[in-house]
Amino acid sequence: ANNIITFGETSSSQTDHALGSDKSNPDIITTMAAEDADSSTNLAEVSEAVVGVTNLQRQSIWTNSEEAGTGSGIIYKKENGKAYVVTNHHVVNGAEQVEVVLSEDERIPAKVLGTDELTDLAVLEIDGEKVTRVATLGSMENKQVGETVFAIGNPLGIEFANSLTKGIISGLERSVSVDTNGDQVADWITEVIQTDAAINPGNSGGALVDSNGEVIGINSMKIASTQVEGIGFAIPINAALPIMEQLESSGKVQRPFIGISMATINQVPMQYRHNIALPEGVEHGMVIASVEPGSPAEEAGLQQFDVITKIDDHETPTALELRKYMYNETQVGDTVKLEIYRNGEKQTVDLKLTAMDNQ
Repeated sequence: ANNIITFGETSSSQTDHALGSDKSNPDIITTMAAEDADSSTNLAEVSEAVVGVTNLQRQSIWTNSEEAGTGSGIIYKKENGKAYVVTNHHVVNGAEQVEVVLSEDERIPAKVLGTDELTDLAVLEIDGEKVTRVATLGSMENKQVGETVFAIGNPLGIEFANSLTKGIISGLERSVSVDTNGDQVADWITEVIQTDAAINPGNSGGALVDSNGEVIGINSMKIASTQVEGIGFAIPINAALPIMEQLESSGKVQRPFIGISMATINQVPMQYRHNIALPEGVEHGMVIASVEPGSPAEEAGLQQFDVITKIDDHETPTALELRKYMYNETQVGDTVKLEIYRNGEKQTVDLKLTAMDNQ
């Protein structure tokens, strides 16, 4: 519930589903403040735009809704009398009611406009009458490992609201395998910012802020292990913006879909390696583990043990590279060219992407 990774203690998947998203401009959300709300310009001001998010659920039909968990959120936009909050999907998952907690414990009912399990994002709408500050959203462009960052949120609940911790950017473009369906097997890879700024249960959905007071990430998860200290992760704001726009406008994220499970060559169990034939000099690619019936992959004639080495001349040494290309460069209805090797022979396959909703 707190999106804590039990590092090294659960099984991991050797296959990953190939997904992407609609092509989106990172600068989609241009109106960060409107009406009587001011933009944040420093840490004190951005703290005012970080709110509590309370997940309310009923334990039985005989009781009223009670607090099932708390997290954090960021007010990123205000217009037409409404304010919009981005938080994590897992913060509001399963909620019958959601409340946003402003400063001085001012509680406002929130409407969940949409959530996206794969990116762990959700967008809420609240009455903007009492909202006086919205966060300034920054960019990960030109950010360097070692730069100072601050995590702002509500660790352990509203009692410690707007706590601020300091650290550095520990790593960029980290790939973290996550379990989105609860079967204890990793089925998605998330690209995140790694930081050593303390991120505790309740910080989820809060802001990772640079020294200019601009939000560069949305705190999402940490590694919990007695052997690990100071490894937390945030969703980069550049990656979050297109998802936020889709959730705000349509309530869901539509992604192009190939319809395969796949693994890198070195992830294929030894007893199946003899099924993979590659010419000398070809060492990287994604091996198809299975093809979903009725999928674009089946329509294009892809088969188990085919090795995908390129999509539209973009090399695909990992599942993340394939997803990143689809995420940024393709949309539903596009036809892509896949370079594959089958029985050691290179082939080019045209594949038309169809939609797969995660809702």
